[in-house]
Amino acid sequence: MTTRHAVATASAPSPVSARLGAALAPPLAAAPAAPSLTTRLWSQGLKREHGFEPLEIEGVIPAELRGTLYRNGPGQFEMDGTRYTHPFEGDGAITAVRLGGGAALGASIITPTAGLIEERAAGALRYGQAAPWWRRVRNMIGGRRKNTANTSALVWQGRLFALMEGAVPTELDPRDLSVRGETALGGVVIQTFSAHPHRVGARRAIYGFGLEYGRTTRLHLYELPDAGAARWIGSVVLDAAVMLHDFIATDTHLVFFVSPARVVVPRMLLQLGRFEDLWKWRPEHGTEVICVPIDRPAEVVRFIVDAFYQWHFASAFTRAGELVVDYVRYPDFDSFGQIGRYLSAPATAEDQMLTEGRAHRATIDLRARTLRSEPLLDRPVEFPTVAPGREGTADPTIYLAFDDLRAIGRLDPRTGAVVSHELPATQRVTEPLFVPRPGATADDDGHVIALCHDDPSDRAFLAIYDAARLPDGPVARAWFDHQVPITFHGTYAPDPLL
Repeated sequence: MTTRHAVATASAPSPVSARLGAALAPPLAAAPAAPSLTTRLWSQGLKREHGFEPLEIEGVIPAELRGTLYRNGPGQFEMDGTRYTHPFEGDGAITAVRLGGGAALGASIITPTAGLIEERAAGALRYGQAAPWWRRVRNMIGGRRKNTANTSALVWQGRLFALMEGAVPTELDPRDLSVRGETALGGVVIQTFSAHPHRVGARRAIYGFGLEYGRTTRLHLYELPDAGAARWIGSVVLDAAVMLHDFIATDTHLVFFVSPARVVVPRMLLQLGRFEDLWKWRPEHGTEVICVPIDRPAEVVRFIVDAFYQWHFASAFTRAGELVVDYVRYPDFDSFGQIGRYLSAPATAEDQMLTEGRAHRATIDLRARTLRSEPLLDRPVEFPTVAPGREGTADPTIYLAFDDLRAIGRLDPRTGAVVSHELPATQRVTEPLFVPRPGATADDDGHVIALCHDDPSDRAFLAIYDAARLPDGPVARAWFDHQVPITFHGTYAPDPLL
């Protein structure tokens, strides 16, 4: 095990000289409190960019872990001294860890998208709500926007993509994370492709969606098969321009909870205010449940229920004419503004912005057009995932970050039983991913990996857990020599893509 810290020492002053110095020194103003680790993760950019290089290993990396973890999130929060107005506007950074032979190589690079290259050449912001007002209006009229590629990573047919929900995918070279360019996946994608694609193993395909904004808002549906070209499935006309962050897929249906987080059209057209000011929570409209049969996309089932919000889904499956959906439910849209305060007012940002999300199970009766949602446990959760191959199947174990990123664990949705590891108070965890052992059939026969953040050392590390022994803590850590800003989502490719 390698030593992570060197400590410098110096001889202390005598008590007499210390008292004399204190008496002669002028009174000092109280120093402002240092930003919390959570605030820094959501507001401080990547300090060092680099390609793949050896990471410092603590413990022993399991020999069966041979693959690459790709994580994506905002890595730059300002341009030429001007701060962005919301973390969601940040320029994306891919952080990757390549595992094999008991070693780990790490890379962390801000993705040089076309918009970012343009801004760097100009030395000034040209996109986003912190850009000059006249330029924002001109961008709106001309339909110009910056693809920040800052939310998720997708591996499909050996290709790597950085995703954000307001643009087409950005293809990267998996060998060195360099940009190959934007792609509409063979001309299939219309305007945008969601940052939350979901795979259904039984159908041997990944599903996604995209919103097309205009005089009419359309929800476009896409299929990315394991073999063959991407295809457009169909579209659904929405009643309003909304923020739609995620969805879920079963082996028969694509399911959407369209919450009433609506675009404020006058503000959007005139480009007034910060990023978060462009949306408003309108609970009087309720949440629309939309269920699209994959093989009969014109036979849509849709109905309205009382308003709620969700950022992320865990899984879903079909059961005797019903759809069962596991997701993280919020009472409203307040968390969107709370995230924004990490940049707009970091001194007052609360260090508990994901505390209202609760794991829920919704049961949708397609014939009766009803939804019944019940909590699975009363504990803050976020960033749910399930084991590869278990998407779309009944009752998969859900892996989660608990307590505003302070713990990692799993939830049995049938019993509500939780197994977790509480991180030290000075650390935070992000979205956990389960990596099964070769030939595994159980949901805990493998390892859980998660990118974590350490406050005292100001460094990020990959934590590797034995999934069956989560409370024991990581069996290994692979340390970067620097901190990494918050990452939202990622994926693990079982073999190095070289």
